[in-house]
Amino acid sequence: MEAGGRELTFAEAMAEALRACLAADERLVVIGGGFAGLTPAARYFAPLLAEFPDRFLAPPIAELGIAGIGAGAAMAGLRPIVDLGTGSFAFEAFPAIVNEAAIAYYTSNGQTAVPVLYHLHSGIRGAGAAQHSHAPHALFWQTPGLQIMLPSAPAEVKGLLRWALLRSRNPTIFVNHYRLFAERGPVPEGDYEIPFGQARVVRPGRDVTLIACGVMVPRALAAAETLAGEGIDAEVVDPRTLVPLDLDTLLASVRKTGRVVTADETPRSCGVAGELLARVCEAVWDALKAPPRRVAIPDVPIPFAASQEEYVTPTAARLVEAARAVCR
Repeated sequence: MEAGGRELTFAEAMAEALRACLAADERLVVIGGGFAGLTPAARYFAPLLAEFPDRFLAPPIAELGIAGIGAGAAMAGLRPIVDLGTGSFAFEAFPAIVNEAAIAYYTSNGQTAVPVLYHLHSGIRGAGAAQHSHAPHALFWQTPGLQIMLPSAPAEVKGLLRWALLRSRNPTIFVNHYRLFAERGPVPEGDYEIPFGQARVVRPGRDVTLIACGVMVPRALAAAETLAGEGIDAEVVDPRTLVPLDLDTLLASVRKTGRVVTADETPRSCGVAGELLARVCEAVWDALKAPPRRVAIPDVPIPFAASQEEYVTPTAARLVEAARAVCR
C-alpha cells in the first residue's frame, strides 16, 4: 500500500475518510457524531459538523431509538452512520441492530439493502470500569447479517471506512478503540478503499503466527519486536474484518509457522480470540507443532483501579509470554 510519505494519526485518518465520504454521497447522514467523545481527538471531527451542518442529527440519549431510526433510514434509501459512543451503550440498542437491521438484510437474501454503519468504542479505555469498558463485538459476531470491521491503524481505518460507507449494502458494526486514536502511521492520499474480507500480513515471520484484532495489532507488533530479540520470528496477521472473515490468509500463515496465538480485547469465554482459535484448529490441526494459545480478557468485570485494569488487559507482554510457550 503506497502511502505517499505522509503520516496521520488514526483520528485524523478517520476524519479524513468521513469528510471525503460525506462529500461523495449526499445520502450519508450522521446520527450522533461525537466519534471521539471527550478525548483530545475530538478536534479532528468537530469541523465536520460545521462543514456539513444539514447532515448531522443531534438525537436525545436513546440508543434503541436512534439505532432503529438508522436501520429504517437505510432501508428507505439513505446511508446512515449511527454513533453509539461507548460500546456498552450498544446493549440498549441490541433489539434494533440484532433483531431488525441484521434480519432485514439476511432474511431477504440481500434484496433489502440496509447500509447502516453503527460506530462504537470498544474495550479497556482507562478508568472506564465495569460499565464503560465492554467489548461487545463477540456478541455481534453471533448475529448473522452483520458485518464487523476492526481497523488497527490509520491507513486501515481510512480504507475500510470508505468501503463500508460507499460500497456496502448490509449493516456494519465499526468497532473502534480510544487507545488507537493517537496511533500514527502512513496513510495514502486520495480516495482509496479496502474491501471487506481481506486480511493482511502486517509482519512476516516463520516461527509463530500472532493473529491480532484491532487494538491488539500494535501490541502484537511490539511483542514481535521483543520476540525477535530472543530469536523468535513472529508473523503478525490482522483479519481486519470478522465478518466477512478471510480465513484462508489466517490458515496459510499457521500452516507456514506451525504455531499460533490469537489475541483480542474480548473476554476469554466465547470471545473473538477463542473463536478464531477454534476455526484455525478445526482446519489445520495437523499442521500445529505445539498447543495453541489465546490472549484475552479474564472473565471478570473490568476494574476501575489502574493496577487492576492493567492486570486484566491483554498486553504485548502477555502476547510475548504466550508466544514463548508455544515456541518452547
